[in-house]
Amino acid sequence: MLKLSEILVANQELESFDDLLPIIQAIARDGERFFRMDVKPPFPDTPENWEDRLEATFSGLVR
Repeated sequence: MLKLSEILVANQELESFDDLLPIIQAIARDGERFFRMDVKPPFPDTPENWEDRLEATFSGLVR
């Protein structure tokens, strides 16, 4: 299971929530099956529905 906190630590160069989405998509495409959102993304543009958006991105509902 991959955790959001691990993604954020490994990609400290990210500057916005929108920069995070392609990373999540790439991880899902590489075969990761489980994704846990254990922290809120620390970006000023993180939307209120951030959990829904990340889940949709991970599950392939957003392209």
